[in-house]
Amino acid sequence: MVVLSVLYPNTSGSRFDESYYLATHIPLLRARWDGMGLTEVRMLRGTATPAGSPVPYRFTTLLTFSSGEALQGALSTHGAEILGDVPRFTDVQPLIQVNDPVD
Repeated sequence: MVVLSVLYPNTSGSRFDESYYLATHIPLLRARWDGMGLTEVRMLRGTATPAGSPVPYRFTTLLTFSSGEALQGALSTHGAEILGDVPRFTDVQPLIQVNDPVD
């Protein structure tokens, strides 16, 4: 199992269309990747920091795949389409990282 984390920075003046993200982007990636090893999608909306400063990330999405091979297959098959949709809801560059869960 691997987890792909996608973090959307909360920069001053940046645009993030949450309605589009939730109603269009997430269903798009589910439609493409659910049958390719995607087992879970978890979305986290940044709301606060302990110090009360602005949140560094507006949204963090965690995509769990059954294996690294499944992730690579999903990315090679539909990655360009999924990433090509990003400018439709934000003008920031997401930070993307592959993670191994630690139990």
